[in-house]
Amino acid sequence: MIYFRSDYSQGAHPKVMEALQKTNMEHTDGYGLDPHCIHAAEMIRELIGREDAAVHMMVGGTPCNVTLIAAALRPYESVITIRSGHAYMHETGAVEATGHRVAVMEGVDGKLTPELIDLAWEEYQDEHTPLPRMAYISQPTEIGTIYSKKELQALSEKCKERDLFLYIDGARLGSALTSEKNDLSMRELAQLCDAFYIGGTKNGALFGEALVILNEAIDDHFRFMIKRQCGMLAKGRLIGVQFEALLDGGEDSLYFEIASHANRLAKKLREGLSALGVTFYSGSETNQVFPILPGAVVKELEKAFFFHEWAPEKEGMIPIRLVTGWGTEEAEVDAFLEETAECQNRSTSSFL
Repeated sequence: MIYFRSDYSQGAHPKVMEALQKTNMEHTDGYGLDPHCIHAAEMIRELIGREDAAVHMMVGGTPCNVTLIAAALRPYESVITIRSGHAYMHETGAVEATGHRVAVMEGVDGKLTPELIDLAWEEYQDEHTPLPRMAYISQPTEIGTIYSKKELQALSEKCKERDLFLYIDGARLGSALTSEKNDLSMRELAQLCDAFYIGGTKNGALFGEALVILNEAIDDHFRFMIKRQCGMLAKGRLIGVQFEALLDGGEDSLYFEIASHANRLAKKLREGLSALGVTFYSGSETNQVFPILPGAVVKELEKAFFFHEWAPEKEGMIPIRLVTGWGTEEAEVDAFLEETAECQNRSTSSFL
């Protein structure tokens, strides 16, 4: 079975595992107060050019989102996102379980726009309705598109106008930053938002994310909130060690190398499928590919490849999601393209 299901179905990149093994016998303080977490945080502050940034090593993406939103908002405040936003669609109501309403808008190409923020704000009337206080986006989006510098600047300006925090889910941030269509650096991103996280789980780490808070109003007693939300890892150094390995070298680090590799093979999938006449569910520019294939072809492909059926079958066609990661090999992409072509030929011959 060849896996295109996700970019975290394998373990960690060998260089990350090497770092974990090398430091395995060390004794350090716990809960993210060890030298490795402290050093990794310093590396991140240097990478983004913000010495004032607070960096917290977190166990996963959902704990990042839930803890950050719960810490930033008062009980009567809400967060604006789009329907496909991870904090709304894929976290089982975890944000709303903290008591904060998620105001859901219909995205444009997977993105939140300033106009949508205005529409969400119009729903707020007075003390009888939740007060919008944060805009939540993912970079890249859930359908693989990315925000340009101009788009992110416009969102940042709108959030300032509306007195909203801007929070960026960076589970696949490396993929966005190394996309051929990207014109935004991590330093620039850090100037345009109040908080974001650098995803490790989906970019070569065994687990873990680095949550970066750039607004001290959110960081007030934040470690208390991490503990309260059950997100404080006793062996916190395990996250710090991984980010040291991933970010050593700054912009030339393993973190960006992994993301570039995944993007390159995703591009090969897109171009190869396009050459076969396949259409796509979205214009993804990162390591996720969303081809739309005949149902019969999808079922045949599932015998040898593991991927996600992205949406229900409609008029005989099924959108699927293919994801490339650090361990994806060129031969695996070639095998998928060859099998897809053969399945299409068999399906056409059967129809004739």
